[in-house]
Amino acid sequence: MSDNKHQHRPNALNRFSAWLLHHLQSLVFSLGKAYRSPSATLMTVAVIGITLTLPSGFYLLLKNIQSISGDLRSSTQITLFLDMKLSLDSARQFNAQLKQHAEIADTRFISREQALTDFKQTSGFGKSLDHLNDNPLPHTVIVIPSTELDTLAIKTLLSRLESMAEVDIAKLDTEWLERLFTIVEIAKRSVIIISLLFSFAVLLIIGNTIRLDIQNRYQEIIVTKLIGATNAFIRRPFLYSGVWYGLFGGLLSWLIVELSIIVLSGQFDSLSLLYQSQYTIITFSFSDFLIITGCSTLLGLAGSWLAVARHLNEIEPK
Repeated sequence: MSDNKHQHRPNALNRFSAWLLHHLQSLVFSLGKAYRSPSATLMTVAVIGITLTLPSGFYLLLKNIQSISGDLRSSTQITLFLDMKLSLDSARQFNAQLKQHAEIADTRFISREQALTDFKQTSGFGKSLDHLNDNPLPHTVIVIPSTELDTLAIKTLLSRLESMAEVDIAKLDTEWLERLFTIVEIAKRSVIIISLLFSFAVLLIIGNTIRLDIQNRYQEIIVTKLIGATNAFIRRPFLYSGVWYGLFGGLLSWLIVELSIIVLSGQFDSLSLLYQSQYTIITFSFSDFLIITGCSTLLGLAGSWLAVARHLNEIEPK
């Protein structure tokens, strides 16, 4: 009984070693086959890379838009004009209470005296304002909402602040915020739609390439099946060919976008200087690189799998 167990374990280990060895052989064989036909390989990889460049470029554009919108959101301010009867100490205490809210990133308190001084300096009516018997300006609190809030949440926060007893008037310009959020949302959905469409195009390109490869090796597949090879054994080199096509196409797509950024960066820097902006273009991070190459590799595997599953079963020895 124990001898059977010892025999079973080496047999299982041998089968796994043989399976792993054939995977490695198929991986190397498919790469060598691509190397031996460079023109066909380069054309296929170029088509895949150019096809993936558009969704990759739009993805990077969306990252820059989101970065810019984050900066604009951080400049969103709710101005609270407090009740005229509120004392200076009560106003400062109210400002301290607002800072504790999770929806509020920061606040800035402006006293009545400071507001009047600032108004005198900026309005040009300094001498006229000196004749006023009383200060007509209230204590003011500038509220900066959290950048995680969307338009609806900011409006809800505005209504809640306006309903407080200490607040007389709450002001917020929401029109540009709504336009900004709408633009970002349209950009997100556009990137998703474009990515899906071009991913389907990559599947068709790789599927058609593998189909032609199967037809070119028709006689070889017939002979291999006659000597007892399974469909899984025959399928592996084709699957790894799709993996290589997808991987190289993703690398080319990443390279094209990066080179495009380098070419455009000089002009963008000049534009930033004209608008006195310190913003710099966001490029692909290492995680972005892994996402692009990983998705393109999976697309290559999926496209080759679909092609092999459809056409390999049709080839049977007569």
